[in-house]
Amino acid sequence: MILVDTTVLAYAVGSDHPLRMPCRRLLEAHADAAIDIATTVEVLQEFTHVRARRRSRADAVALTRLYADALTVLETSSDDLDRGLELFVKHEQVGAFDAVLAAVAMRHEVAALVSADRAFGEVAALRHVDPATPALGRLLRRRK
Repeated sequence: MILVDTTVLAYAVGSDHPLRMPCRRLLEAHADAAIDIATTVEVLQEFTHVRARRRSRADAVALTRLYADALTVLETSSDDLDRGLELFVKHEQVGAFDAVLAAVAMRHEVAALVSADRAFGEVAALRHVDPATPALGRLLRRRK
């Protein structure tokens, strides 16, 4: 299972950007049942917020519902919060939201957390894949 953050969801449906196609390729691999992609309710909420700043609220909600139906949605526990707060203190470049997401990824022992946010790379116990790098292609090839 691969965990994705808000950046992947946003770039995949956003306007023209260098990360648009890699993020779409990842989601298409999930749609083709080549890989299992998961996210969290918190990521979906953040996606809705980000999308609604650039498009209508109705558009943001419609896309969020599509993602929620298509992806595995992992629960975030109070233990994830505790571990995330520890990561937040230890890794100054990682924000609080991302630290908790990293904790969810570690608890579920995901194959990778895919995100354009390079701060995840600071967390040694986490396999972070930046969609802008060849590591995404390698991840997709391994999963087939």
